[in-house]
Amino acid sequence: MTAPRVLLLIPPLTQLNTPYPSTAYLTGFLQSQEIACEQADLGIEMVLRLFSHDGLRKIFHLVRHRQDRLPEQALAMLADEEAYLSTIETVVSFLQGKNPAAAGQIIHPGFLPQGFRFHGKTRFEKSVSIEDRAKHWGTLYLEDLADLVQATVSPSFALSRYAEHLAHSASSFDRLASALNEPLSVTDEFLLEALWPHLDRVQPTLVGLSVPFPGNLYGAFRIAQAIKQNRPNLPIVLGGGYANTELRRVSDPRVFDYLDFITLDDGERPILSLLEHLSGQRRHRNLCRTFYRKNDRVLFADDQSSPNFSMSEVGCPTYRGLPLDRYLTILDSTNPMHRLWSEGHWNKLTVAHGCYWKQCTFCDVGLDYIGRYETTPTERLIQQIEQLIAETGQCGFHFVDEAAPPAALKALALGLLEREIDITWWGNIRFEEAFSPDLCKLLAASGCIAVTAGLEAASDRLLDKMKKGITVDQTALVAAAFKDAGIMIHAYLMYGFPSETIQEAVDALERVRQLFKADLMQSAFWHRFTTTAHSPVGLDPKANGLRILGPEFEGFADNDLIHRDRIGKSPAWLGEGLRRSMLNFLEGRGLTLDVRQWFDHEVPTPNVPTNWVRTLLRKRAITDALPLERRLVWLGNRPVLAAHASHITLTLQGRFADTVIRLPHAQGQWLHHILTQAAPRKHKTTPYPWIRDIQASFPGAPEHFVAFLQSPAWKEARAAGLLLV
Repeated sequence: MTAPRVLLLIPPLTQLNTPYPSTAYLTGFLQSQEIACEQADLGIEMVLRLFSHDGLRKIFHLVRHRQDRLPEQALAMLADEEAYLSTIETVVSFLQGKNPAAAGQIIHPGFLPQGFRFHGKTRFEKSVSIEDRAKHWGTLYLEDLADLVQATVSPSFALSRYAEHLAHSASSFDRLASALNEPLSVTDEFLLEALWPHLDRVQPTLVGLSVPFPGNLYGAFRIAQAIKQNRPNLPIVLGGGYANTELRRVSDPRVFDYLDFITLDDGERPILSLLEHLSGQRRHRNLCRTFYRKNDRVLFADDQSSPNFSMSEVGCPTYRGLPLDRYLTILDSTNPMHRLWSEGHWNKLTVAHGCYWKQCTFCDVGLDYIGRYETTPTERLIQQIEQLIAETGQCGFHFVDEAAPPAALKALALGLLEREIDITWWGNIRFEEAFSPDLCKLLAASGCIAVTAGLEAASDRLLDKMKKGITVDQTALVAAAFKDAGIMIHAYLMYGFPSETIQEAVDALERVRQLFKADLMQSAFWHRFTTTAHSPVGLDPKANGLRILGPEFEGFADNDLIHRDRIGKSPAWLGEGLRRSMLNFLEGRGLTLDVRQWFDHEVPTPNVPTNWVRTLLRKRAITDALPLERRLVWLGNRPVLAAHASHITLTLQGRFADTVIRLPHAQGQWLHHILTQAAPRKHKTTPYPWIRDIQASFPGAPEHFVAFLQSPAWKEARAAGLLLV
């Protein structure tokens, strides 16, 4: 019997700066099960074939020989063909980080041909470095070329998605099937040129296609089509985020002309079951969460006798086989928070599977990726961090949770500090009150530089209607805690939620403006609310004031629904005004303007006080009368104690300040012991002290302890780095 060999592929296109982690997770798992598995990102390989001297020469040749009339931009770029051919290798190597010395050359006047994307974007603030200017110009240069390709020879191509329109609201397979019957575009050819060497090298017994987004679907089916035409007996399985949300009712047999299987939800158990089936050890009907075709009918098998693997059993993601040094920085904004998505490689890990809140009415709370909540044991997570650092040489981590729980992040931060593991990390959270100023400082000390979170409609009425579990005031206070710790924030924003009025949308924009102006947010993005079939709103639209207009399910995708809001109005111009405002806010522009100026139509005056944020921050209560279940953590060097005849001095070198504290002997000895016990360190054997315990051990009566918490000595220790978390 032939041992299984799995080849996992990422179809075009996701980010260009770092691999999408789905195949890294599955490859790590399969290898931990001693199953031969390799992976490849065909998206980055396709793009690098395009953005090469030979690739561009082919593009320009095809453009020049088109029979129809060319757009003005294409004609202008044709005139600069030799300039593009002579500069493409320099730009690509620079954006890959291989040729940093080219920065000055790239921004030198006359070196790069400058197309339409450069218009109005060639000036920089003096604070912008030469390297960042070159990255931005290199990005505009590639975007010009991508526009040329899309406008002339490959309408499906964009820098971060491929034929995305074919996968949106694709209730019928007809549109995708029709596209697959068209001749290959030049970018399709580049894609397949990248495919064949991997098949020849691995000789797989199973090919897996990971489709996380709509912009990966067409590429996946083009790959599957080519494999079936050339190696018809090679089984192909498709899974990923798109399948998990959109293809849960797939019933069109034509889909399985290209694929053999579609799996749902976490892939570890389904792919193991599939390998057992292909080796004759498991019947079709005993597959796990898997669609297949039999006698021209689509069937679904879900043998639940084998449970999902726990977070401690899934192995460690691995990037082996993915060329990390070939990915590209795409810098469309110098905003320090916004650029995290497009610059440099981030090792991806998960603090917790699913969402601990799972109540938001717009979210797919019933599906496995949200509904099944389980944390990764802290020890296991730290082992994965150390393993990925050793493998990749990279110390940047992006935790890709739906919402990382505060308690788990606290445990992770302490674990990193105790082991003296120096990483930089960011991740997604909820604007929970649990993220106190002290917890935020602890996270920052462990390497956290940024968080992302959903503010959504920035309206208390709508947040309550969404069952979001937060308020706008709470969000601002949590944002202030992160800001004070030096942690950046990106907010996810939504407009058009059921019953939202134009007045509420304008009020939301005013709140967001104030948050940006106070530097409580550094980045945000507005997206239009969409009713999804698996969300509470989609499952009960009438209760939310919606009428579902379609689309009628025709055997393929079933997720995005077309709705009519019986109460609220969200015209297209509203979204355009919100988008325009955000593009300016990201660059620090327009933060003092009346928000009504961003819209092309008349809108009402905001009902939000213009000093909302300032008043809220001024009223923040700062007190040490904290719950007794808080623990103490000392972020600083070991305190130095010096005894004198009448007192003790403690010299504290803390994370945030240095200070010398003078205390009576008993209190000085007591505080020295507390700080020593509260310090994270390797091989720590004593627990972090509880507030209730230090109260019990304080040398004095309970009222003296209460008085000590208000003393200058305690406040100086707190300011230096003594946290209550």
